[in-house]
Amino acid sequence: MKRKKRSVILPVCLASILSVLVLFPVYVLVLCALKEPTSIFELSLLPKLSQIRLENFSEVFERIEFGRYMLNSFIVAFSVTIVALLFHSMAGFAFSHMRFRGKNAIFVGIMITAAIPFSVIMIPLFIIVRSMGIANSLLALILPMIPHAYGIFLYRQFFAGIPHELYEAAMIDGASYSRTLFQVFFPMAIPVTISMAVAFFLTNWNNYLWPLVVIHDRNLWVVQLAITSFKESYSSAWNLIFAASLMASIPIILLFVFLQRYFTSSVKLAGIKG
Repeated sequence: MKRKKRSVILPVCLASILSVLVLFPVYVLVLCALKEPTSIFELSLLPKLSQIRLENFSEVFERIEFGRYMLNSFIVAFSVTIVALLFHSMAGFAFSHMRFRGKNAIFVGIMITAAIPFSVIMIPLFIIVRSMGIANSLLALILPMIPHAYGIFLYRQFFAGIPHELYEAAMIDGASYSRTLFQVFFPMAIPVTISMAVAFFLTNWNNYLWPLVVIHDRNLWVVQLAITSFKESYSSAWNLIFAASLMASIPIILLFVFLQRYFTSSVKLAGIKG
């Protein structure tokens, strides 16, 4: 019994240290967002009540159209998430149970794209978007971000774990491919769907490089571009910069806190044998 307790002490200590290292920058962000400009660089882990300034948050909205930029980010992240889940589930279903010529070769080709950095394809992607006539629009932020090998792979792995006899039974009963997917397979994939939704939403909410390249209209800025511009315009108002960063982080923090348990499912699914 004592040996078991001793064996648990080390992992608990390491987990505690790592938790502090991860949470400490978040604590500093919250602390600085509440401080006055004159006390922003003071080394104090516990703020004085006289230094707390809640007006920092309202002042951010007064100086720039921060609400518009957060709405733009939400529209982009939500649209990409919904459409990506639809297309990726269809592709994963096809690669896991349907039979067609070149299925394995196509799947391998899709997975190879996961190893290509975005910076490599960014310029060709911009040329394509511009030739389509959708540059400098929210559509330019949505369409290129929908296809992703990770989503197809995860759905394929999950659906491959479902017995093929279930697919054959649906076909014998006269169900179409779409009905088999959305009425038989998709309801069983709720955990992986939520995990994918969180991953896609976070990725597109925090996206900075692609919007910087393709968006020039100030009214179409996303929240990450707005914070960067805010920093350049008000470089001395660090308390406002921290307040804007905190407000931009709140949606993704809440999303992760409430849905974090579904991330474990994505780790387990990667090991399902297809």
